[in-house]
Amino acid sequence: MVLCLITASSTFNLQPGCSRYLHKCMRIQNCGRYLMKHVDITRQKIIPSARVDTVGLEVFVVSDLHTEYAENMAWLKGLPKKGKKKEVLLVAGDVAETYEKFVLTMSLLKASFEHVFFVPGNHDLWLRREKENYIDSLQKLDKMLDACQRLGVETNPSVIDGLAIIPLFSWYHESFDKEKDIPGILIPSLELACKDFRACKWPDGLTNGDNSLATHFDAMNDKNKDAVQEMLASCNQIISFSHFIPRLELCPEKRMLFYPNLPKMIGSDFLEARIRYIHGARGNTNACHIFGHTHFCWDVLLDGIRYVQAPLAYPRERKRRMNGGEDWLPFCIYSKGELTENMSPCYWSDYYASNPRTPDVTELAPWVARFYRKL
Repeated sequence: MVLCLITASSTFNLQPGCSRYLHKCMRIQNCGRYLMKHVDITRQKIIPSARVDTVGLEVFVVSDLHTEYAENMAWLKGLPKKGKKKEVLLVAGDVAETYEKFVLTMSLLKASFEHVFFVPGNHDLWLRREKENYIDSLQKLDKMLDACQRLGVETNPSVIDGLAIIPLFSWYHESFDKEKDIPGILIPSLELACKDFRACKWPDGLTNGDNSLATHFDAMNDKNKDAVQEMLASCNQIISFSHFIPRLELCPEKRMLFYPNLPKMIGSDFLEARIRYIHGARGNTNACHIFGHTHFCWDVLLDGIRYVQAPLAYPRERKRRMNGGEDWLPFCIYSKGELTENMSPCYWSDYYASNPRTPDVTELAPWVARFYRKL
């Protein structure tokens, strides 16, 4: 995702005791100037989920490819071509900003993986750089889904070697955020901070200002209700995936974020309801949901479901986050008939594994407070 102010993924992916320095440039909206900051980072590497000669089905996951960036496209072109074994890739949205780049990206992914699944993210529906004059973002979505069908990219639920894979369409809504706001500071509005308000275009009756977009995208899943029901009856192992996040616990607390109102534009309660219908209220040892959007690496078990985010993200973000990305993505989530071990290190989910979530604490973290003046 993109914020016009300070990117959410600039937050707290930092550790003391580093061996190298990183210049981090953050734009401050109020004064329009840039601050340069030396930041110490430690890079513990995630062990690459190498595509070796493993017997049986393997499922890899990635989100937020953003291949309009040359570095990301170069990473994509460097992926090995598909071999004899059965490999699946789940792409959890934000592939590319333009239709042309989207088609190229998905074509390259199909050259690397036998099966590719996709759900759209917000960037995929932006219109600001499109050569074609789309009526609205839904028309562009229809064209993208048609392209997927031509390319053999799957956007509907499917069963492969007994594993059910269920893509879930979604969109965010402001009421998803139910935690305390940060008082006493001037926080730029969602309309100012989020480019979706200007880069997307919607037909009458759909707007980012209410739940209408979230309910519209959620309803797109209804056509697969019978297929999903059959999978629930016949499959013991199910992986679902979406672009947006289904639970607030999958995002840092507001006081930790450079844009504290980020939780108002990242997730959907309707999405979590779908996930619980699929995996059960208590989940199970084989329940897993993949998501994207916030660009935070995440791997956690909540109420019996494993939630995972493995974003490629922007080149500048990979340079400063503790686990990089180019050398271990896509992440292998399923191999040898079972879910793989947790992604590690994942700074935020590791942090919350040892520290309770305290959303009632509204004092800004020191690295955030310096960018806001008290009213």
